Amino acid sequence: MKILIIQQRYGIGDLIIFLPYIHAISKKFKSKVSLLVKASSKASDLLFDDEHINEIITLDKDKDGLSGFFKLSSEIKKRNFDKIFIFNSSLRYNLIAKFSGIKSVFQYPLFRSKDNLVHSAKIFTENVTGEIVSTEPTLKIKSIDVFEKNTKHICLGISASGPTKRWDIKNYIRLGKALSKKYKCKFYLAGGLKDIDLINKFKDAVVEDSKCQSFEKLSIKETLPIIKNCDLMVSNDTGFAHIACALKVKTLTLFMDSPVMTYGKYSSAMEVIEPVGEKNSTVHDTLGGDKISFDEVLNKATFILN
Repeated sequence: MKILIIQQRYGIGDLIIFLPYIHAISKKFKSKVSLLVKASSKASDLLFDDEHINEIITLDKDKDGLSGFFKLSSEIKKRNFDKIFIFNSSLRYNLIAKFSGIKSVFQYPLFRSKDNLVHSAKIFTENVTGEIVSTEPTLKIKSIDVFEKNTKHICLGISASGPTKRWDIKNYIRLGKALSKKYKCKFYLAGGLKDIDLINKFKDAVVEDSKCQSFEKLSIKETLPIIKNCDLMVSNDTGFAHIACALKVKTLTLFMDSPVMTYGKYSSAMEVIEPVGEKNSTVHDTLGGDKISFDEVLNKATFILN
């Protein structure tokens, strides 16, 4: 049986959140699945060892618009899929499925404008499979590094999609210094080339390079075995936090300006920290970056490391 799953959201975190449902469909129909995703989800890097994935099809910009409609329909049609599962309410993808000749189409109710990412995917998948599906994601990787046992390996997700979602680097520096006084530490700075100024500030202020490794020259794929072996992840609400959760690493995720009830409550590996005065209420435009309690972050990090 040939199965296509469409998950067209942009982010790494979105892809991670959908993993339990992708896996559940694969298991139910005893078949690997093809996955249609945007390149920004980094699916090729994240799912290269996933036994449930047959193929990653990238949803490029040339598949937008009217000409893109027919190009994507043609690309899907030549693969002769038996079933398609569409994790959205878009009429466009419904029509693409029909133009592609797929007879068995499963999709969210058309034209639904608002939904909770996790709840909608869970309900949809349970209706399809007839089984209860856990929200806990799992990233499987075969390559695992071996880390020094008497050192606390701590990953810091200093990157963010925008300034309002970023805890100030001065706070991460303060945290690094405080933890270094308590433990023998090695820090891993989860950020890209655009974060190089923040990375250098941390390295200059906290530790020599031998006790700090940064990710700016690594692919997402190359970071996975490193993150997997960390004792703790402290991160802004960014893709690295969600990767850590899926790798079963205890993660403190700082929600300052994004919906905590959508992105912070799906995994037992994730503990959220919100601005002072917020309780399960942080959303877009909360703008609470300067209201994250340093003491709360330090105390919870210490509790996990102990």
